[in-house]
Amino acid sequence: MSVMRKRAKRAAAACLAGLTALALAACGVHEDPKNLISQEEADTRTVNFFSPMEKTDPNAENVARTASDLTVAMAEESLNVTMVYRTYTAESYQDKTYDEVVLDRAWNNMDDLYLLNPDTILSLGAEGKLMDLAGLDSVKNLREIIRTANTVDGKLVAIPQEVVAYGLFVNKDLFDQYGLALPETPEDFLECCRVFKENGIETPIGANRWWLETFVFAQAYADLYNGGNTEAEIAALNSGETRYSDYMRPAFEFLQTLMDHGYIDAEKALVSEAIEAESSDFLAGKTPIVMAYWGAANTETAYGKTDFEMQVIGFPSSRGPMPVVTITGFAIGAEAEHREDAAQVLDIMVSDEALRLYSQTNRVISPSKNVKVDCVPALRPLNQRIEEGIYVLGSNAGMDVEQWGNTCLIVRELLGGSSVEECMAFLDALQDEALSGT
Repeated sequence: MSVMRKRAKRAAAACLAGLTALALAACGVHEDPKNLISQEEADTRTVNFFSPMEKTDPNAENVARTASDLTVAMAEESLNVTMVYRTYTAESYQDKTYDEVVLDRAWNNMDDLYLLNPDTILSLGAEGKLMDLAGLDSVKNLREIIRTANTVDGKLVAIPQEVVAYGLFVNKDLFDQYGLALPETPEDFLECCRVFKENGIETPIGANRWWLETFVFAQAYADLYNGGNTEAEIAALNSGETRYSDYMRPAFEFLQTLMDHGYIDAEKALVSEAIEAESSDFLAGKTPIVMAYWGAANTETAYGKTDFEMQVIGFPSSRGPMPVVTITGFAIGAEAEHREDAAQVLDIMVSDEALRLYSQTNRVISPSKNVKVDCVPALRPLNQRIEEGIYVLGSNAGMDVEQWGNTCLIVRELLGGSSVEECMAFLDALQDEALSGT
């Protein structure tokens, strides 16, 4: 394997580790290695659950994890099953990423239930290591987006408890000040940026090295997910009949245009962590646009409390405002010791009753079409588009080339000075590697 491929896989794993962390937002890592030691099995049945974080105290401020634990408690009480938490910590696993550890544990049937990132869903699903969950009673209530993102070789191999959505966070007051409508198309977006810059706003778009890929996804795949025959187009990509670069090239060219005009500070974005670098200027009313995920609007430490009217809209695209959604998922080992009990547990955890509790606690988009989120006003434009079935997937287990981590890496190459053609060659190489099975 070439150095470039090795670097791609390591970087993709790092990017995806961040995706899992989002699903458990605002968590601090508990570094007690005792979390890795199985509890003594009680008289009740047990299900071994491996995830990035330990079980929390019911009164903890970690809302995301607490919400999940509440649904676990529902399953434990209903089924007389004990969930045994087995936890990943950086201290215990040294330099191994969560994805590397969870793959090893799943290959060796060490646990029953896993929280997986999209790339591990794809790889384990393709290897036949994950149970087909299509027979669970709760599946009938799932949004189509969930089935699409988590189906591998015709099998539904993972189900999440939330849908993470990304979009543009905009200072509506600044748009109103300059008589600008919120952008819907790339052309609209360029015009807004031009007006802002001409009026003394040096860098209209606050960006970081993690989430620019979501902007790219909206440009690249708006038509694939919202206009054409999605299944047929993905099949053509997986067979090599079409190239991922055919979809991605216009998106990268558009991003390059934004950089060339100084609308995005590429040098700053390349070294910036999510939210940290761009938040101060956005909150101070100096930057009118940033890119972030749904949870940032609910968190006062991010953008949950502003002195101006904030709205969260989809990224500009050929199909209008376009949300980008990513999904981590719960999966069960196909040969897990307690797979039948784990299936019963998961069926309760993703039931409408449990997901309603989860959504009410965490104020997130539910994977169930029957559960509506009571979101803050700023998020309503983004939520409306998703409810209309308009979105782009940032991760899709049905695509043989993993999207989230690899696109994150290639965007960084562009920020660092690589040309669009060099970035597309990188993407073509990844597709060729997938086609060859290496």
